[in-house]
Amino acid sequence: MVRKQITFSGMVQGVGFRYRSYHIAESLGLTGWVKNQWDGTVLMEVQGSDAAIDQLIINLGRQRFIYIEDIDIRDISVDEHERSFEVR
Repeated sequence: MVRKQITFSGMVQGVGFRYRSYHIAESLGLTGWVKNQWDGTVLMEVQGSDAAIDQLIINLGRQRFIYIEDIDIRDISVDEHERSFEVR
């Protein structure tokens, strides 16, 4: 189990990015949250296996209307009490 903080930039606001993230994360058994930032990026904290997180990123890149230009990924501490994924 790992937890990552991911910042997505590109055409990621106003295109359903957060809600697609929610549905994909739920389908992969991931926990965490996703929210829009004031600078046009989307910030996500996501927790689960490396393989599932990689699949989440791949699936997001395949979505219509979403164009990811850059991804910044940082390892952060696991939240042992988190049980779901939410849109903030």
